[in-house]
Amino acid sequence: MRCAKAVAFIFAACLALMTATLGHADEVRPQRVVSLNMCTDELLLRLADPGQIASVSWLSQDPRNANLPDEAKLHPANHGLAEEVLSYDPDLVLAGAFTTRTTVALLKRTGMRVIEVGVPRSFAETRQNIRDIARALGQQSKGEALIREMDERLEQLAAQVAGPPLKAIVLRPNGFTVGRGSLIDEILKRAGLDNLAARLEIDNYLQIPLEAVVLQKAEILILNGDSESAPSLATQALHHPIVTALAEKLRLFDMPSRLWTCAGPSIVDAVQLLIERTRAPSSERPPS
Repeated sequence: MRCAKAVAFIFAACLALMTATLGHADEVRPQRVVSLNMCTDELLLRLADPGQIASVSWLSQDPRNANLPDEAKLHPANHGLAEEVLSYDPDLVLAGAFTTRTTVALLKRTGMRVIEVGVPRSFAETRQNIRDIARALGQQSKGEALIREMDERLEQLAAQVAGPPLKAIVLRPNGFTVGRGSLIDEILKRAGLDNLAARLEIDNYLQIPLEAVVLQKAEILILNGDSESAPSLATQALHHPIVTALAEKLRLFDMPSRLWTCAGPSIVDAVQLLIERTRAPSSERPPS
């Protein structure tokens, strides 16, 4: 009888402890999260329960720039203004390290909990970003599941890369390219591409003359964005006659900028698209 009572007492104590722990987790999990940055929007949409999301930035609702526009449209949009944020009475605000600086400063002065997310320059930093945001949302298990899914896909894609690296260079609006120490550089490497900008000792982002693209004898020229979009000063280089001439001597295709603008699962999509367009037989390649 004493043994049965002792077992019952222990069971009741464990149940009470579990209930208290779960209750504590619910208390610390933010319930009104506002995101001010398109990249933090995406991770918020992927990791949080819908009821936790109070608002996302308007940029994440634009299908031309964002990866989850339909999901983002289910929530109110903000334009990064402090008065907008305060109207939602948030218990957590997510912001980028280089955006909405005035708003972030004002919110911090009010004592609001604000987490600023940097720009990852590698897959390792991307994983850490996901973990940090998942922890802040009280969604650690979702964060780890997302990372596992990304790593499994990367492992499968690595098996599709064979042969020597192909010489490639990325051309962005305003004639910028990406070199060493950037997330795009690692994306290119994982797709079996040799980033020629790294050979030119270009670190991160820097302008490059189109003549240099010719002299480097690239095999693949990747246009960051839509080369068929309306002409502008920023995209003038993408419509330059040299680029048109290069198309006759090397493979040239567009990379949707949304796939590698934000560090998240979309960067694996970027790796996959690069492999499909550079490694698959020409008859199987998707249209450029």
